[in-house]
Amino acid sequence: MTSSLPLLAGAALVAGLVGGPAARPVTDAAPPGTGRADPAAAAHRTHPADATGANGANGVPGAAGPVAPVAADVADVVEHAAADDSPGHRRVLDYWTPQRMAAAVPIGVLGKVTGLLGGRRAAAGDDRPAAPAVKGLPAALAAGGDRRAVSAHGRPAAATERLAAPAAGNRRAAPVTGARWVTGGSVAQTTGRVFLTVGGVDYVCSAGSVRSANRDLVVTAGHCVKDGAGAWADNWVFVPGYDRGRQPYGQFTARRMFVAGPWARGADDSYDVGMVALNTRNGRHLGDVVGAQEIAFGTPRGRPAHGFGFPADAPYDGERLVYCAGPVHDDPHEQTADQGMRCDMTAGSSGGPWLTGFDAVTGRGTITSVSSFKYSDDHGTMYGPYFGSTIRDLHTVAERS
Repeated sequence: MTSSLPLLAGAALVAGLVGGPAARPVTDAAPPGTGRADPAAAAHRTHPADATGANGANGVPGAAGPVAPVAADVADVVEHAAADDSPGHRRVLDYWTPQRMAAAVPIGVLGKVTGLLGGRRAAAGDDRPAAPAVKGLPAALAAGGDRRAVSAHGRPAAATERLAAPAAGNRRAAPVTGARWVTGGSVAQTTGRVFLTVGGVDYVCSAGSVRSANRDLVVTAGHCVKDGAGAWADNWVFVPGYDRGRQPYGQFTARRMFVAGPWARGADDSYDVGMVALNTRNGRHLGDVVGAQEIAFGTPRGRPAHGFGFPADAPYDGERLVYCAGPVHDDPHEQTADQGMRCDMTAGSSGGPWLTGFDAVTGRGTITSVSSFKYSDDHGTMYGPYFGSTIRDLHTVAERS
């Protein structure tokens, strides 16, 4: 398919969670007909254990004991050291002035891509025509312009920002396509905004605190961490519980970043997941400050989900936590192994967590996907990668860092 719409989420926006009418094996295999390579055939990267474990009390990696090794022939994971020392940690905090945060833009809002051919292929042997360059847009994001677009133009008038809360005693809300989350609970603390720099441009994304051995891990979209086969993000900081400029739990800088091999090699949307291990803040781990949501892999497809994030393009402004909720379905175009959900959220919600089994009273659930992309000819459906064995390995490596 072709697109003449503005790119708004470079690699994307929230959408489906995992789930499906029938249970499937714990695998990353795409639905029949996608033409995607079997992940098991991908070259595996040796992943030795880090020399140190948890952060020291000064907020940067300390002299904690060694962590358990990860099997070298299992994890197809690529990692990057971020602000892993005191000077780097301080540099990132100093970089994000209130003015820079206010000026940061959702990934991919800086140009248009026209006449691109649709049809995402597997990273190996991808023979799509090269995407034209887009000024100010990272390479992998432009390459996805054939369909990864969330347009603020032509949106139905009814898609204005809404305020919604579950009815008293109703622990699972009815389908919602984009409303402010006003009931609080754990999700209002564990979900936050991400501020990052790619190619000299400051961007915003979303992310969520996830259960991990190191108590310092967040999950987000791969394109909010690394530009596909291109550059890693810089000045990466997570602000949990963000609300209209307020930062009740402060800022947590990135210590190490992780993405799945298929994303790092070829920006494969089926693996658009990133995990970031954070520095402590005032000697405290993120998980000890705001808590963490559970995470699961290989769950049955098609399960209803709640997706959360901070959409920043009209009709939203990125200042409030917004959610969508409802059933999910497989990618009807069979171009990814992702699942989709009806959702009006726009750019800026990329990387926001999707939770299944969500309890609207406690604000707790299990993360089974993250915000990834929208097709340019379907502004009302968000897509998110399925958490199979590759993402399980990604989490295993990241939580031991």
